[in-house]
Amino acid sequence: MKTVVLLSGGMDSVTAFYEVRRQHEVVAALSFDYGSKHNACEIPFAKLHAERAGVPHRTIDLGFMNDCFASDLLKSGGDIPDGHYAEENMKRTVVPFRNGIMLAVACGFAESVEADALAIAAHSGDHAIYPDCREPFMQGMAAAMEAGTYARIQLLRPFIAMDKTAIARRGVELGIDFAETWSCYKGGEIHCGTCGTCVERREAFLLAELPDPTAYLATPEIPEAP
Repeated sequence: MKTVVLLSGGMDSVTAFYEVRRQHEVVAALSFDYGSKHNACEIPFAKLHAERAGVPHRTIDLGFMNDCFASDLLKSGGDIPDGHYAEENMKRTVVPFRNGIMLAVACGFAESVEADALAIAAHSGDHAIYPDCREPFMQGMAAAMEAGTYARIQLLRPFIAMDKTAIARRGVELGIDFAETWSCYKGGEIHCGTCGTCVERREAFLLAELPDPTAYLATPEIPEAP
């Protein structure tokens, strides 16, 4: 199928980009600048991988989310918390209905470029705190996208039953250099090593028994899951 991939520049979406390219014709890669603290760190990696693969890359401005939504992930929000990614305080980083908004925009784009499908890298590790990453939500969005487009756009979610450890292993199998991806929500010059997404990244490489190519400001002991 002709497919549009949501490509943020993070580990999951970059792996999904290469995974989907093995089975489908990827006609475009979409990034969204929604005012997160780490958009400026992630999006250049998305562009890098898309251009390297010869796939058109677009960044869509969703700056209204930074102005209108409450989340510590956004520049308008508070500090990014440290700790395990499944802890209750990580809910402060949830951007309300982010995936719903992005999928709606991407669906319209996909039909406009005569694509058949849209791919997102949501995975099982996201389920703890992100309601718009869970399979019941994805099923609802998939039904809406198919019913609401003449092209009956399909929603592909190849990693929905996988965790980040499995994604790390799959990425290495696909030959991905994960140094060319970004996870840290704080958006500094290098990964902090202590925020929820850095902890998730570090834990994934550790459990997968793979070398972690990431430079971190700090690598304290990984906190236990709640």
